[in-house]
Amino acid sequence: MIIGTARVDRKTKYLAQRLERGEIAVIDHVDLDSICARMLVERAPSAVINASPSISGRYPNTGPGILLSAGIPILDNVGPDVMALIHEGDEIRVDGQDVWLDGIKVASGTEISAADAARLTEASRGNLAQELEKFAQNTLKFIQEEKFLILDPVEVPVLKTKLADRHALIVVRGEGFREDLAIIKSYLHDVRPVLIGVDGGADALLDLGFKPDLIVGDMDSVSDEALTCGAEIVVHAYGNGESPGLARVKALGLDPAVFPIQGTSEDMAMLLAYEHGADLIVAVGTHSNLIDFLEKGRAGMASTFLTRLKIGSKLVDAKGVSRLYRRTPGVKELVILVAAAAAPVLVIASQSPAVRTWANLVFFKIRRLLGL
Repeated sequence: MIIGTARVDRKTKYLAQRLERGEIAVIDHVDLDSICARMLVERAPSAVINASPSISGRYPNTGPGILLSAGIPILDNVGPDVMALIHEGDEIRVDGQDVWLDGIKVASGTEISAADAARLTEASRGNLAQELEKFAQNTLKFIQEEKFLILDPVEVPVLKTKLADRHALIVVRGEGFREDLAIIKSYLHDVRPVLIGVDGGADALLDLGFKPDLIVGDMDSVSDEALTCGAEIVVHAYGNGESPGLARVKALGLDPAVFPIQGTSEDMAMLLAYEHGADLIVAVGTHSNLIDFLEKGRAGMASTFLTRLKIGSKLVDAKGVSRLYRRTPGVKELVILVAAAAAPVLVIASQSPAVRTWANLVFFKIRRLLGL
């Protein structure tokens, strides 16, 4: 039996921003993805109630396994009515497969075990070929519509941040982004690239102690703290001119640039860096494979394919930086190394009678020369 305060949202990434330790997350998320699962794990809820199937079988999503590995139970597929019956802040009780509110059973679902999640995930691998075929067809269809990304000049907004002839690091809060940033931390200190956070990627940089120079995206998963940290802001607008994040940024008293372009926010960030003359574009946590795109809810990757086709000669994945970049030790590191090597030698020498006698004679002669 689990009792706790409910946090309710159809968008898991929004709910995770409000969720506190020990509360119960009530979500409506078909095929719970790894990124949202890790966001929930960071907030440490006592349980997760999902109105939809956490694993539909369409593809092998790993989100449920991540939650269960962290010891967070999942009550799955309780039905859409739960999103209306339970309100933010309600005190609810999860008892086995049932959800209770004010002494009334409001929903029932299926408890998922780690073995269940592993079995369902493995079974869904059989559908990957079918999903790949549909994904490829959609990609080819939209390439025809979005080919302007590489054929036509891109009108980019004027920026205060200088990108020309510099390295640009683009951080997306994707799978493995923390590990990627850890690999290149010395690169960040030494080369000092322009730091571009894509939505929540800006918070990832701040968490590591780095202030982003640019924040770009839809502004739907970045914190107010990041937006007001002093970084230049570029809001993603779509082909029809709609820009959902613009009102939020202006409400904070900020004056952002707007970049109208088809595709994802990470595509926009790469094109922005490329068109402003960045010498090298380093990507962290970006989406690059079929599972990544299916978890992101994308039916195709036309814009991503075209963007990478255009900037390919300048694009490097963060995992390759450690091979391309060899750090030269600074003076401080060399001094520390010499001191560390000399310390045991001095300790050993100080224990030798001959060395102590020689040191006393030198000290005596210095005193005589100084008249002491």
